[in-house]
Amino acid sequence: MRRLKWAAAALSLLMAAGCATSALQMAPSAPDRPWAPATTAEGDIVTGERGQSGPRGYLLPADPALAAAPELPAVDPQKTYSLAELIDLAESSNPMTRVAWNDARRAALAAGIAESAYLPRITATAIGGYQGSHGRDSTLGTTFDSSPSATGTVSALSLQWLLFDFGERGAVVDAAKQLSLIANITFTAAHQQVIYGVSLAFYANAAAKARQTAATQSMKNAETVQAAAEDRYQHGIGTVIEVAQARQGSAQARFAVVQATGAAEDAQLTLLTAVGFSPLTKLKVADVSGRKLSPSMAAPVDTIISESLARRPDVQSAYAAEKASLANVRAAKAEFMPKFFLSANGTYSSGNLDITALPAAGQQSPTVNINGNRWGGSIFAGVTIPIFDGGIRTAALSQARAEADRASAQMTQVRNDATRQIVFADNALRTSLAAYDASQSVATATQTTFDAALAAYRNGVGSITDVTLAETQLLQAKNASSDAYSTALSAAATLALSTGTLGAAPP
Repeated sequence: MRRLKWAAAALSLLMAAGCATSALQMAPSAPDRPWAPATTAEGDIVTGERGQSGPRGYLLPADPALAAAPELPAVDPQKTYSLAELIDLAESSNPMTRVAWNDARRAALAAGIAESAYLPRITATAIGGYQGSHGRDSTLGTTFDSSPSATGTVSALSLQWLLFDFGERGAVVDAAKQLSLIANITFTAAHQQVIYGVSLAFYANAAAKARQTAATQSMKNAETVQAAAEDRYQHGIGTVIEVAQARQGSAQARFAVVQATGAAEDAQLTLLTAVGFSPLTKLKVADVSGRKLSPSMAAPVDTIISESLARRPDVQSAYAAEKASLANVRAAKAEFMPKFFLSANGTYSSGNLDITALPAAGQQSPTVNINGNRWGGSIFAGVTIPIFDGGIRTAALSQARAEADRASAQMTQVRNDATRQIVFADNALRTSLAAYDASQSVATATQTTFDAALAAYRNGVGSITDVTLAETQLLQAKNASSDAYSTALSAAATLALSTGTLGAAPP
């Protein structure tokens, strides 16, 4: 019998091992062979099975459940959306805001779980049982067989309550609340990042449209120059070379329009992505070219740094993380102290079961004081004193102190980085405003130069080379002006983000 038991145990182990390794059939058969999944008649991939290798190669089968196009948002294709309206849509459509919201909710629930440690734990247990035995006794040559049995039920209600722990639970709750605060700050920061991303995409889209408009106007100018060259040639005062150069300029201008149109479409897709819309969404975006830019957009940097550091989400998060790490140090210190507790239970038994305690199950602690009586109960008050744990508490305290020191250093680094970002953003805004003023002057001058060169060429006192050069410089100046305008607006948004003021409610 003993050998049979050992053989059965070995067979069971072999069967278990065989079942585990057979799962390798779900993986690709070789590193240089395509994986061929099994599919249903509808095309769904079947989990846990390997299909037959075929000519498909390294190509996955199409899953019909994923073939549906993304749902388009409810937007009015005839309406022209401003930046503020797109931001409102982004805050409800961009997945980043919902992720941050759920993270904040999870952190708040974690703080609630930590606070529940102050409350007692009350559990109820109900069991039914059967007891039986069989034996044979011999006395004075007489053999007695006995097979006693008993059945019954036991119902128990137990209470466990930690009364005092020298502030360990308070420190844990404090740390959990600080983490909840960090999650709430991160939620606000996520909205600021969404607003910032939409703003940059909006301004980039405006710049791309301005480039498209400038390229279209440049193409019209090139066609005007070509018409003038052909007219001069027909009247015998032009040359074939001038006509060829003019036609070349028109072709290059049309090519520039194609490139600018593609860039404008890409910018539109980037804006839709920043809002959180499907790339297939069609909407109109407002023009911001009429917005005035002035040096007053850049305030003195010295006056905004201190206030900005107190408002920035990353600085506030680092400060809360530092406070949470200090709370963890207090909790680790409390682990060295005794704990006072209260335990109580009450039972009701029926039948003839002969047991002295109910075993523990899950969060249920063992229930004692069960006897043949119908009712039973007990109340205990005690203290637990940690004596030796192999250095676990000491190591945990050292870890908490190291984390607190790291959080303090991280706080200093975050403040320094924030100050540097504010100064950089302020410099970028001032530079972009100055560049925009200069680009406006250049655009005005190049427009005058082109008009004069074209008039001179038409009157026979200018050359086709001068007109073509003026036309190219005019397009470059207009592009530089529109880019500088968009850069200035983007720099203003960057400064608002770096100072923690981006996302303020409008008056």
